[in-house]
Amino acid sequence: MQTKTFTIGRFRRADYDATTQQLDLHRDDKTVFAYKQVPQEVFRRLCSAPNPTTYWEDRIAEEYPKGVPMSKGTGAEDAAQKFRNLFDGGE
Repeated sequence: MQTKTFTIGRFRRADYDATTQQLDLHRDDKTVFAYKQVPQEVFRRLCSAPNPTTYWEDRIAEEYPKGVPMSKGTGAEDAAQKFRNLFDGGE
């Protein structure tokens, strides 16, 4: 999986899986937008765009089918969820 971190715009990170052609875009507010069937070239252009948010609005948002995020949250959030699941699983 390829990852790109952004410092401008609403997105903080993009994760791309070339095998499944899925793109996950992580926003400032912790939401994740997932898109399927995204060519690697589109991911490359997103990563090199002067403003990734504008590129997303113009070239991705309405062009590709939405999907389910590959992973929910960051490592710390995943660990916290696993901990909660450990104790909620028996009920």
